Formats: sequence, C-alpha cells, structure tokens
Amino acid sequence: MAEEKQKPAKKKPAQPARTDKAKAAPAEQQPVDSGAPARLKELYKKDVAPALTQQFGYKTPMQVPRISKITLNMGVGEATADKKILDNAVGDMTKISGQKPVITKARKAIAGFKIREGYPIGCTVTLRHERMYEFLDRLISIALPRVRDFRGVSGRGFDGRGNYNMGVKEQIIFPEIEYDKIDAIRGMNISITTTAKSDAEAKALLAAFKFPFRG
Repeated sequence: MAEEKQKPAKKKPAQPARTDKAKAAPAEQQPVDSGAPARLKELYKKDVAPALTQQFGYKTPMQVPRISKITLNMGVGEATADKKILDNAVGDMTKISGQKPVITKARKAIAGFKIREGYPIGCTVTLRHERMYEFLDRLISIALPRVRDFRGVSGRGFDGRGNYNMGVKEQIIFPEIEYDKIDAIRGMNISITTTAKSDAEAKALLAAFKFPFRG
C-alpha cells in the first residue's frame, strides 16, 4: 500500500509549480505564488492615481478610485454528468489565475437541465492585491490581443455602480493554457470591482491602465 501512495507523488514535479502549491494550501483560495511583479500596482501609484486626481479634482487620496478585486467565474453545467469535466475546468482556472478556485454549486434544481440543488456546476476565484494586478496585466497585454479579430472590448459592461463585467469565449487566449492539453474550449466571466462612485470614473480608471475599450 505504501508503494501505491507514493506513485502520484512522483508525478508532481512535472506539474506546474503553482498547481502543486495550490493543492498544498489549507485555504480554498490560498494564493499560489507565480513570482511575477505587480507592474500595474506601481503604475497606479506613479501615474494612474495622479492622472485621475487631476481629471476629476479629488481632494484626498482616499477619493481616488481603485480596483478592489477581480472575480473569475466559469460555468460547467455538463459537469453533472462527468466529474472529470469539472476537474479539468478547475485546472484551467488555477493556471489562468494562479490561485485555487472554489467550486460553485446549484442553488436550486433545474429539471430541464437535469441539475439538482447542490450539484457542482462550475468554479470561481477572487483575486486581490498583487495577484489581481498581475492577472489584469496579462489580460490587457497578452490575452485580449490574442482574441481572434479583436477590435477592443465593449464600454457597455458597467453596472451603474462603477464595476465592469465582460466575457471571454475561449480560455486558450491565456498563455498558461496549452491548446493540445485541454479537453474542451471554455469561456468565463470576468468581473472587475472598483471603488469608483460612477461608471465614468471607473471607465477612466481602467482606461488609464490601457484597458482596450472600443472607440
């Protein structure tokens, strides 16, 4: 029995380091260290915050809007028929976010889709601080430009309270995902929560980070 338990351990060094650390973490969303510098965090301090202060006439640093968190959500309804599908989705999101996701479950039964209350139907992860900025940097600089026929993102994704929501149709736009190792193309929702008091201020905040809005 001891030999059987050691077999999986021998395979771990071949897996991405971030995934191994995520499995060893005691918390559900324990960050996995990627070693990447939070370039946009420094950009916010040096350039973005001063520019917004001048544009909107803020009197104190606390008034300047900032990004407080980024939430990624991937729905996998077909996981009710095959648990491996959900495991693969969790693996994809772990690689993309650098953090172990939390499994989302159905709040109520949906007979038409054969989904029972409490069934796992996807995964979600919330990024804050350095990891949040690191993800935003990769989204803006690498992932979105890899979208086929990309012409910018819509400026209509704001919710009226200074938060922005957008969808990504393919997880393969992220460099961490290897096309020949995925089982299916999956999309995800990305929600950017800010402290801005209005959509105009939130859009100016994201635009200062070179968020590629159309028009």
